[in-house]
Amino acid sequence: MAEHIVSSYDAELQNLHRAISEMGGLAEQMLSDATTALVKADTPLARKVIATDKQIDALQSQIDERAILMIARRQPIAIDLRTAIAAIRISNDIERVGDLAKNIAKRGVAISGQFQEKKIVVGLEHMSDLAQNQLKDVLDAYSQLDVTAAIAVWRKDSEIDALHNSLFRELLTYMMEDPRNISFCAHLLFCAKNIERIGDHCTNIAETIHYLVTGENMPPERPKDDGTNYAKLNEAP
Repeated sequence: MAEHIVSSYDAELQNLHRAISEMGGLAEQMLSDATTALVKADTPLARKVIATDKQIDALQSQIDERAILMIARRQPIAIDLRTAIAAIRISNDIERVGDLAKNIAKRGVAISGQFQEKKIVVGLEHMSDLAQNQLKDVLDAYSQLDVTAAIAVWRKDSEIDALHNSLFRELLTYMMEDPRNISFCAHLLFCAKNIERIGDHCTNIAETIHYLVTGENMPPERPKDDGTNYAKLNEAP
């Protein structure tokens, strides 16, 4: 971005950028810790994730306040205005990622006393790894204002959706094989949906980066391959 005559203006823009990076780093750690807590039945770690959500919420409030105040004071145009708008949008998506990671941690607390075979959580762990990579990549794209990297994240959303579909079927199988798995697997189904939603928020951030850098919106249709929310019915001949 070009420097401005008023140095305090540049400082305000840089502070917004840094706050988003800090917030994103917290969200990354929350998702990683929430998954670890779930897989290892680590209740103290899960409670740490739940407590960290307040920091995410506080940062979002600060970013919104700073961005709105900057718009009122500076009356920015072009990329400066888009920077403020993008900060508000991205902070909202990161806050939702934090909420979803907290929800996973809460599920971890709820099932921590239920021993299950490792294989049941392997698929969920792999799905979380994909989402963590997506989140890291899109936050790096924001840090570097890299539209190409942002579009790559946008296109990969279907990978998480496909894995979610597969995991949905796998967990249902475990539930049908042994009724004792129903409660545990039901919690995992909710966790899987939370991770799938995190992938959606990553694509939201990618779209915002594209808007920030180019001033144009991406196509309304994003790659989606999640079939767990609806049934495909065969039409009568």
